[in-house]
Amino acid sequence: MLLNIIYIIIGVALVLWGADRMTDGAASLARRMHISEMVIGLTIVAAGTSAPELFVSLVSALKGTPDMAVGNVIGSNIFNTLLIVGCAAMVAPMTISATTVRKDIPFAIAASLLLIVLCFDSFNGFDINGNSISRVDGFILLAGLACFMIYTLRTAGSSNGTAAGGDTTPTATPATDGPGVARCLGYVILGLVCLVGGSNLFVDAASEMARDLGVSDGVIGLTIVAGGTSMPELATSVVAARKGQSAIAIGNVIGSNVFNILAILGVTAVICPMRLNGITATDLLVMSGSIIAVWLFSFTRYTVERWEGAVLTVSFLAYLGYLLSMVIM
Repeated sequence: MLLNIIYIIIGVALVLWGADRMTDGAASLARRMHISEMVIGLTIVAAGTSAPELFVSLVSALKGTPDMAVGNVIGSNIFNTLLIVGCAAMVAPMTISATTVRKDIPFAIAASLLLIVLCFDSFNGFDINGNSISRVDGFILLAGLACFMIYTLRTAGSSNGTAAGGDTTPTATPATDGPGVARCLGYVILGLVCLVGGSNLFVDAASEMARDLGVSDGVIGLTIVAGGTSMPELATSVVAARKGQSAIAIGNVIGSNVFNILAILGVTAVICPMRLNGITATDLLVMSGSIIAVWLFSFTRYTVERWEGAVLTVSFLAYLGYLLSMVIM
């Protein structure tokens, strides 16, 4: 038990340090290459911080615990939209561009709704226990990922972006000082290594402690594993928000949610079809409702205010309390 606690502390330290390095590297890279920070957040940062979810979900499915794999993705997305956006907004109000509100967040909502449809093999009720995410479902999810990447990369070709409130402003300015491209990439890679390594330490230690306490794989996936694998997103987004880089923070969350559903579940299902056990329709509805809530909050002056961040955070704590009550019952 003591050794697991030490591993958890080391994992947290690695994640926080890695998030700081990767945020600096990604922001500098965006300026150097004249690419908007939003695009960097939606692609490089989002894919990198989703690496722990990919590893955990794939290994879980291959080891015969698909409920942990699916629970990891669903729980991570809930963690991202409620706790991460909530905490980041409480640190500093998050300014969101009109393009993000009108196009990027709706894409994340669409991905969540697509997953719900695929989880219902039949519409005989709200009980999805025993249903499956097949290889065909996996290919459908990967097709959705291809559409998302094509759309996102096309937006990178524009030198201007739509700022909050609908004004057109440059998305990236030429960088004449600061670290070079190679060093920026080095920071990003080093940060990712620390993020993935620290997350794995945290997840392994926390999962072992939970099993010793008799908690099921489904609940572990929705809570401990989801929280642990979402630590990179939490650290990256909070650090980015503190540094005034809200585009990377919100882009990281949106991109990670899309990657979690379309890429992680898509790849995992194609390799190893997953049967749903321990995941309920309530979990799916909370996942979709959370991103919809962020979308609605974004319409208020294209900013997620501190009080809205507090609402999201309290909502996450309420959901966590619901899961814990189900365990006790």
